[in-house]
Amino acid sequence: MGDRPQPERGPAERSDAFETWLQRRLQQSYGAIISEPIPEELLRLLEADRNG
Repeated sequence: MGDRPQPERGPAERSDAFETWLQRRLQQSYGAIISEPIPEELLRLLEADRNG
C-alpha cells in the first residue's frame, strides 16, 4: 500500500527540500528569540562601532 518506491529526485529538488526543512527547524528552534527586540545597549555598541 504505502510501500511504493519514491520517484528519483534531482540535486536541485533535494536541495530545495533540505532548505525548506532547515528553515522550518530554525524557525521552530529560534523563532521566539528572533522576534525579541534588540537590546538598546547592543544597538548603541553597534552604532558606535559603525561610526568608528
